[in-house]
Amino acid sequence: MSLQSTALPGSANESNVQSNWLSWLLVSFLIYVLLAAVGAIGSGFKAAAGSDAKELFAFASNPGIALIVGVVATALIQSSSTVTSIIVGMVAGGLPIAIAIPMIMGANIGTSLTSTLVSLGHIRNGKEFKRAFSAATVHDSFNILAVAILLPLELLFRPLATASEYLAGLLVSDASVSMSGMNFMKVLLSPAADILKASVAWLPGVWSGVALILIGIGLILMVVTQIGKVLRTLMVGRAMNILHTAVGRGPASGMASGTLITVLVQSSSTTTSLIVPLAGTGVFSLKQVYPFILGSNIGTTITALLAATAISGASATVALQIALVHLLFNLLAIAVIYVLPFLRQIPVVMAETLAIQAQRNKGYVVAYIGGVFFALPLIVVGISRLF
Repeated sequence: MSLQSTALPGSANESNVQSNWLSWLLVSFLIYVLLAAVGAIGSGFKAAAGSDAKELFAFASNPGIALIVGVVATALIQSSSTVTSIIVGMVAGGLPIAIAIPMIMGANIGTSLTSTLVSLGHIRNGKEFKRAFSAATVHDSFNILAVAILLPLELLFRPLATASEYLAGLLVSDASVSMSGMNFMKVLLSPAADILKASVAWLPGVWSGVALILIGIGLILMVVTQIGKVLRTLMVGRAMNILHTAVGRGPASGMASGTLITVLVQSSSTTTSLIVPLAGTGVFSLKQVYPFILGSNIGTTITALLAATAISGASATVALQIALVHLLFNLLAIAVIYVLPFLRQIPVVMAETLAIQAQRNKGYVVAYIGGVFFALPLIVVGISRLF
């Protein structure tokens, strides 16, 4: 019996083990490139704007415009992880926290488009489509409600900015800043940073900074996509096992499994794309899917926290602060909306109502997607210009 379980040289088991090790090495390399890319964006913005980096974002001084930037960018790229990593780099380069916070909130709304599009795969079967569409749009509804409640509170009382600033100050100590020459991440990333800077050194002045920003964004787009592909290959089987054993055991277990799977695959879009078809076929109910999707909101914040470790020196605190804002926003949204019974049911009612209308008339699907991701952003922009 023991001979059967031993991986012999040249055996299929040994080949699979080697393949997995190579895949994990690739993931490690891609994470390294991601960190270097985030650092490149911050360096690029500093090089392009110099001491006037904040003025570079004067056009987005209105929180409403910043919110729309987050929504549209994430809807187009289909990855909140990518957008939040870019925002971390921008903050390190001078983007004000007050403008970055609405962008982070917008990214939460934009990423929910993926699950809505996935639900369209069930459109030919009325009952399945109703279940899938409600499971998808409960994500949209929750994130929109969270922004509607927490953005005004943030503008008035700044709870996220204050709490994240305090936590970042604790995590990035004065000692670590004063010993920046011994910063492990700075030493680790310096070879990649030098290569990236050398690649644009031939460009004059501001243009070298602009090129560095574009290279950083391009690398993030590529790396997040590739990490998702590799981790899906490594973890989807395990992820499905977690789904079946944990999602139906209650809200806490559902949130935990949603968080864990999203951390593993580094994409809330992937996580929600896994659960929506299962909801459509009746494996899970909307009540079971709801907390799982909220867990995916928490899990996706790990990328921004990881990206913040690429920043060293004086910008380290603000970079970590905006990453913590992403985490605190999602935790606070759950605490306010899901914990309070009268608010908890609002996203469910919204999703079920939309699903019923979409089942009756597919035109509602087009109207919903166009309204939430195109018309609503335009309305917000119009209103924001009045203030």
